[in-house]
Amino acid sequence: MQLHCGSHVLDLATPVVMGVLNLTPDSFADGGRHATRAAAVAHALRMVDEGAAFIDIGGESTRPGAEPVPVDEELRRVIPVLEDLVARVAVPVSVDTRHPVVMRAAVAAGAAMINDVAALREPGALAAVAGSGAAVCLMHMQGQPRGMQRDPAYADVTGEVREFLRGRVAACVAAGIPASRLVVDPGFGFGKALAHNLELLRRLPELAADGLPVLVGMSRKSMVGQLTGRGVDERLPGSLALAVLAILGGARIVRAHDVGPTVDAVKVAAGFAGVQGRVG
Repeated sequence: MQLHCGSHVLDLATPVVMGVLNLTPDSFADGGRHATRAAAVAHALRMVDEGAAFIDIGGESTRPGAEPVPVDEELRRVIPVLEDLVARVAVPVSVDTRHPVVMRAAVAAGAAMINDVAALREPGALAAVAGSGAAVCLMHMQGQPRGMQRDPAYADVTGEVREFLRGRVAACVAAGIPASRLVVDPGFGFGKALAHNLELLRRLPELAADGLPVLVGMSRKSMVGQLTGRGVDERLPGSLALAVLAILGGARIVRAHDVGPTVDAVKVAAGFAGVQGRVG
């Protein structure tokens, strides 16, 4: 299984870890810790040294209850750091955005992937990425960040998420984005209660069976807190357990704040599952 992202071709026959780089003052896990350009670049370099196969930059928090960020502010946060990283790291750099203006600026500055919580549903988003060569992560989200956790409801969460992702993949292919550039994300915590998240995790093999790489992001999330009673800064063990379960369920990319420990956990899970090799 290969993923084509810009000038990079990643072999996902063995799972990899994506390091999270939040450039926001209000992200739930590490808001404000990497607010300066120098601090952000230094943290990204540490994550690459720890084995990250991607760096994922975000300039707008999409935590539950988050307010939208003006596009100009998102660009101000993201583009300078992106330019620095593209020039300094050998791994692909992803930009976490749902805004077509930011997508265009990001791919022009060298972003190898667009990670979109809205799955390219915003007007102009498909066109912003189609001709770029960049990969795309299509995520499922019920509602919008501001109110998505108020009362999420599904008749069959896995079936509905799978149907949505299949529809977005078809829309991308029709717009000229081949399947070789696509990744799907079930969107743990995005318009889902704890029971929905656990059901998705149990049935992750159904999503993986559709043949595209599956990305999961559960690092430090509220589901870990609900299961363990731990605060955000105490959720590493729970996050590692979820990463292992995701790999056993067929995930190929684990998005994580704590890269080094997650790389080790993923290596062990991949070895157990019989897909061991170079995991980064």
